[in-house]
Amino acid sequence: MKERVKDRKGLIDYRIFLPSLIIIIAISIPFSLNESGSLELMNTIFESIVANFKWGYIWYTIILVGAGLFLSFSKYGDVVLGDPNEKPRFTLFEYASILIAMGLGSTIMRTGMVQWATVANDPPLGVEPQSIDALMWGNAYGMFMWNLQVFAIFVMAAPAMGYILHVRKRPMMRISEACRVIFGDQFTDGIGGKILDIIFLISILAGAAVTLGLGAPIVTYNVAELFDIDITFGLTLIVTIIWVCLFSTSAYLGIEKGIKKLSTLNMYLAAIFALGILLFGPGIFILNYFTDTIGFLVSHYVDLSFYTNSLDLNGSTFIETNTVFWYAYSATWAMLHSVFAAKVSKGRTIKEMILTYLLAPTMISWVATGILGGLGVHRYLTGEVSVLDIVAEDEMAAIPAILNSLPFSSIMIAAFIIIATIFLTTTLDSTTYTIATYAGTQNMSKAEPSKSVRIIVAAIITALALLLMRIGGLDPLEVLSGIMGIPIIVIQFLTIYAAKKMMDEDRAWVNNVRRDKKREY
Repeated sequence: MKERVKDRKGLIDYRIFLPSLIIIIAISIPFSLNESGSLELMNTIFESIVANFKWGYIWYTIILVGAGLFLSFSKYGDVVLGDPNEKPRFTLFEYASILIAMGLGSTIMRTGMVQWATVANDPPLGVEPQSIDALMWGNAYGMFMWNLQVFAIFVMAAPAMGYILHVRKRPMMRISEACRVIFGDQFTDGIGGKILDIIFLISILAGAAVTLGLGAPIVTYNVAELFDIDITFGLTLIVTIIWVCLFSTSAYLGIEKGIKKLSTLNMYLAAIFALGILLFGPGIFILNYFTDTIGFLVSHYVDLSFYTNSLDLNGSTFIETNTVFWYAYSATWAMLHSVFAAKVSKGRTIKEMILTYLLAPTMISWVATGILGGLGVHRYLTGEVSVLDIVAEDEMAAIPAILNSLPFSSIMIAAFIIIATIFLTTTLDSTTYTIATYAGTQNMSKAEPSKSVRIIVAAIITALALLLMRIGGLDPLEVLSGIMGIPIIVIQFLTIYAAKKMMDEDRAWVNNVRRDKKREY
């Protein structure tokens, strides 16, 4: 019995896990006890970053897209993550569904439905608020938020992580391990490597707690509307407990029996929901508006990608500040997405992994934004729902108001609740699974992370999120999560260089490609 307990304790690397947890708690509690002061401080810091470094975030994302295209279409693109003679672990549909569910989460349900309204109230380039031009900028920006740059942030550390796991068969799937080729054994096995891994865990534990806390209102507002009840902490607690049971069970079952099945199910449910909106809502208007928005976005994609509003010396618009925050917050999640993408990409080439993550979530999110945003814009134009006024007061309240305007509104709201719940579940089960993989001590090239570790991680995320929701503190921690993306940016570029260096050392474009891709060098 003593031996079994000892083995179980050895399933987690406490040298990186405990310091990360202690630092998160040490940061979160003071923030929570003084939420207004903490939020003011964090916003001051973030506003300084926006004012002085927004150009840097823009170029950072553009460089990542360029690096992704280079790795995909150069000789490195044909390198297989695993045995070149084995088939990929998942079919393309399953693979894309897993990456889409991880990449989008329930956030797409919020941004798709109401992001256009926030922009329409504060449009860029001197456009008159609430005008027709402002509405075009609104939905186009809602789509732009889910752009190639964001998904490049998510995937570009994955080549290095996938290579050390599936090709070099290293036991630990960690940032420090990926950087061994750069810094050497002494750094990786010493304090330097531990610091890299602790930075990763801090950013992900904070991000997971914030995601669970901020994802709850997407569901609670609609549950309250459906059952005509007030939004209370008790309701939030019930919704959170249901979520915890779902994502804990999915993470416990693993990728094959849990995460994969839930991700593919959600793709089918989301498609049925979208079809329902088109059939029972203003389908023709939505299709026309979607077509206009795609044309508008394509025409202005470069403008939005490089927009800093430099000539407005007296202020800023929502788009420029939100874009920088969106990139910064995405950077916080970058390593998590890359570690998970690497784990599920066994048998895929570098090109398949990068292009699938760049294109599949982008296309799905644009379709979702076109349909959900188109419904909201139609209701605003017809006067059925005063969406812009509602969003100015309470963004989340606009979602049930828009859904309530549909025929069979109770069914549509219930469907929205189910899909949003599953979307957040597929994000958090992937997060839980990845943290368990990262902090575990088992050989990840041969085994799955311990099920008991997955449950422990799920419990910690839940406890932290509930504590912050109860006493306040999610807002400053959300801003802090965005600020913490800065060191992650440096680590990302290190992993890109590490991936290239490892493949060069192994001549992987010759030795680890499929038979029909063999080349002479």
